[in-house]
Amino acid sequence: MAFIYYLFFGIIGAILATFLPGLLNMYSAKISMNEGRKKAFLFAAGISLAVFIETLIALVFARYLDRNPDIIALLQKVVLGVFVSITIYFFFIAKDVRKEPIKEKNNSKTNRFFLGFLLSAINFLPVPFWVYISITFSSFGWFSFSNLNILGTVIGSSIGTFIVMGVYIWFFRPKEDQRKLNNFNMNYLIGIVTAIIAVITLIKIIKNM
Repeated sequence: MAFIYYLFFGIIGAILATFLPGLLNMYSAKISMNEGRKKAFLFAAGISLAVFIETLIALVFARYLDRNPDIIALLQKVVLGVFVSITIYFFFIAKDVRKEPIKEKNNSKTNRFFLGFLLSAINFLPVPFWVYISITFSSFGWFSFSNLNILGTVIGSSIGTFIVMGVYIWFFRPKEDQRKLNNFNMNYLIGIVTAIIAVITLIKIIKNM
């Protein structure tokens, strides 16, 4: 019964973390519109596999932090530096994704799966998200870091991510939706999200000083 609880905990957490438009779900929708849903679902499967690994790493790390609270203060400073760097990258360095439309002839199904895995692995936002969520819920007694509970959460996180990607793939349609998507530089959205996280982390550091 506990495994089912943590499975749904992972599903709901992943849905909340990925439901708003971001690089991965919007890219899934774009592949669906340009190349078809089969390749888009393979892309989503690659994303989900990476999320599975990232969530596992995050929860194992969170279990260690939960036993060593002194490290959390140092970790906050590291996270601040990482998110500031990501924000600068997506605002000023990353290539404008609007300039190069996807060419179907060069993208096999295998390439789409590994591209989804690679982009999700580079994104790595599930790691700080699940570290924060699991430690917070653990402090209220709502999360336990046993191996079985971690496994349930990891599987649920992967399933929840695939569900969200599937929603974007299924409901985005060509024509006017595709034109709007092509005119939007998704790098800015990711930059805004990481900037907000960086500001929140900075505020926490200042309060703890």
